[in-house]
Amino acid sequence: MKYKSNLIALLLAGTFFSAGAQQPEVIVVNAAKSEGKVSPTMWGVFFEDINMGADGGIYAEMVKNRSFEFLKPLMGWSVKGKKIGEGDLLVQNRQGANLANPRYLRATIKGAAKGEAGISNEGFKGGMGIKKGLKYDFSLLYRQITPGITLHVELLDEGDKVLAAGSMKPADASGEWKSQELSFTADATAAKAKMNIWFEGNGVLDMDMISLFPADTWKGRKKGMRRDMIQMLADMKPGFIRFPGGCIVEGIDLANRYQWKKTIGPIEERQLIMNRWNVEFNHRPSPDYFQTFGLGFFEYFQLAEDIGAEALPILNCGMACQFNTAEVVALDQLDPYIQDALDLIEFANGDVSSEWGKVRASMGHAEPFNMKYLGVGNENWGPQYIERAKAFQQAIKAKYPAMNLIYSSGTGPDNDEFRYLDKELRDMKADIIDEHYYRAPEWFLKNAARYDNYDRQGAKIFAGEYAAHIKGDATGSNRNIWQAALAEAAFMTGLERNAAVVNMASYAPLFANTEGWQWAPDLIWVDNMNIYGTPNYYVQKLFSTNRGTQVSPALANGKSLSGQDGLYVSAVVDSIKKEVIVKLVNTNETERTKQLTFEGIKKMAGAGKLTTIKGALLDQNSIQKPSNIVPAESILKLKGKNAILKMPANSFMMLKLSYK
Repeated sequence: MKYKSNLIALLLAGTFFSAGAQQPEVIVVNAAKSEGKVSPTMWGVFFEDINMGADGGIYAEMVKNRSFEFLKPLMGWSVKGKKIGEGDLLVQNRQGANLANPRYLRATIKGAAKGEAGISNEGFKGGMGIKKGLKYDFSLLYRQITPGITLHVELLDEGDKVLAAGSMKPADASGEWKSQELSFTADATAAKAKMNIWFEGNGVLDMDMISLFPADTWKGRKKGMRRDMIQMLADMKPGFIRFPGGCIVEGIDLANRYQWKKTIGPIEERQLIMNRWNVEFNHRPSPDYFQTFGLGFFEYFQLAEDIGAEALPILNCGMACQFNTAEVVALDQLDPYIQDALDLIEFANGDVSSEWGKVRASMGHAEPFNMKYLGVGNENWGPQYIERAKAFQQAIKAKYPAMNLIYSSGTGPDNDEFRYLDKELRDMKADIIDEHYYRAPEWFLKNAARYDNYDRQGAKIFAGEYAAHIKGDATGSNRNIWQAALAEAAFMTGLERNAAVVNMASYAPLFANTEGWQWAPDLIWVDNMNIYGTPNYYVQKLFSTNRGTQVSPALANGKSLSGQDGLYVSAVVDSIKKEVIVKLVNTNETERTKQLTFEGIKKMAGAGKLTTIKGALLDQNSIQKPSNIVPAESILKLKGKNAILKMPANSFMMLKLSYK
């Protein structure tokens, strides 16, 4: 009788198990209990113009060095034809008349037929990606000194077969600078095309801002952004977009820093500078990497608005990169830097009667962007940073007390620099502290409970740059393996569990060109024709598109799971959609079976949607196999408020359940 009673008790307790089965460990999710609200900005994206992220990346311009402003004025261009002699093509400099865009090309053509005198542009890394059936828009600024030249523009594949062509005769003979455009449609596809411009006739013609864009830009905006790349961001539904970096905010020295006022207004008046990643890595030289600023602060704000994200600009605080020159502006000369910050807030939020609000309106956006966040410096450290951070804080808060200011905690999460800054910033009553960590996967696994004991009443945390970096000789996209993404998923359950103090998080860097990268790993890889998300991308996307509104405890034996038995768990409730969302990571080499029990809910749906990402630790996606590691969906049935979940080895799972 004793055996019979024990069997009945076991069946009643487990309900799903045979007499000989072992009852799995129970994870209890209490959906009625809140451990903090999840900020709408919890999961976002970090953009920096690294790895050809802007020019040659999301900025869809296809002509390299379109305004002849690179250090070598004809970099990217070559001269073609037998009727080009000494002095017939000259780069002129009008620095006294146009400091932002001084150079232009003067062509003196003497009785040339088509094909006898011309120039050719190679495009960015790997050439120009041309697609059959797609329209391309060519434009330039010109000034006719002596009229009489016709331009023949053609796109050619790697074998010099013409893919598309058109002609234009400059129409204005006033001797003033004018713009003119033509469009043509490609009748074939080529991954590494080039553009030729042939001069026909007699005359002298000045040319600048020679440009080629595909017609299928994001939202169809002329001279806009590459649609497939922006769509990948929009699909993540990020809560914020941080821009423009990153180390380019600091610059190699202060002259090389990012200056937002030089990135707005007419494109031909924006002043190009060398990208600091041009010379940063000896093993990845990139002498043709510059910033044209066709993608500037107005476009960043517009992009944030497009994808429903908060704009989060970062400004230089009077300090250059401390790894390069450590140049600082003297404290008594810091006012222009602070004024740039105040003016940026007015540019973003001011009405059309204000000085900078009027500039925004002149660019086509009369309504304010309603910016709420502003970063002061990037990865700066030391007493010199605190001095400057305090000056920014005092001036900005005096005029804009509601602005959320974000401050740097240096380059690492656990060194003396970090500890010094963390104390000083908290003493300043900082709004948000930006923490960065590029570490091995093991670090992420060990630090999933990092924020469990952070002060909930003090500064909020922005996990502004993070990525798991594997050890070994892997380079480029080969560093984006499942092992790294899985460790990030485990760590992110800890961020989510601590959403009461962690209000923002973003993986970094965001984009990389397969032929033009400087830094790896990266979230999304592209070439001229293709794009794919890494396993890391799909982890980030699952978190960001399933954010919830409040954190609920998910406990085993009364404790949160942050690495015990290789398991990591977090849970959120979405009170708007009436959903419970549980995220679970199994870092073991074997399957684990767990029972999920839901409390605090009167009635639940009988089944939930289960999303699983799994694979071998070395698995990765690629241009050739973009879907090797992607989420798979299935249905998991419940019995009452219990579910049995089999977690595959090395897997990330998400269970989403509806309730009433």
